[in-house]
Amino acid sequence: MCFAFGLEIEIGNGVELNLQRILKDGGNENLSQKTIFKLEVAANRYDLLCLEGFTQAIKAYLGIEPIPRLSIKNQAGGAIHRITVKPETFEVRPYVVAAVLRNIEFTEQSYNSFIYLQDKLHQNICRRRTLGSMGTHDADKVVFPVTYEARTPKDIVFKALKQTQELNAEELFEALKKD
Repeated sequence: MCFAFGLEIEIGNGVELNLQRILKDGGNENLSQKTIFKLEVAANRYDLLCLEGFTQAIKAYLGIEPIPRLSIKNQAGGAIHRITVKPETFEVRPYVVAAVLRNIEFTEQSYNSFIYLQDKLHQNICRRRTLGSMGTHDADKVVFPVTYEARTPKDIVFKALKQTQELNAEELFEALKKD
């Protein structure tokens, strides 16, 4: 089925599939003893980089569910959220795009999957964050209008998701390098 869908698949355990990095960083699961399905995803199919997108695509391909139709809508009632972009950011990141997603409730598993997908997108289309970067924030805690500006890392102070204390960007980068 995967081949008919246009995907290459390998089946084996972590050692057979040469997944040493994952085996080393894989936490408390022993992947060398588990059956692993390794899929090669085409560069233009970012929807297949997470389990949820992959399952949705396969179900649509098999006719089990319809192809999802997504739409972009303006904010219902009230003012449009605004982002003010300062001129100095053009040298660092010339474009900014934002979206407010509503009625999303994360479980620990869905949150981890979402962050994993975001990281894959950072590594791929954002070219290791050199072309772009994504942030995920709780919209209930964001005060609009937002200002998008360039600052030195030591002058950027915030509390990142799943962090317990505020750090400047230099400190956060050092903390996350260990994670």
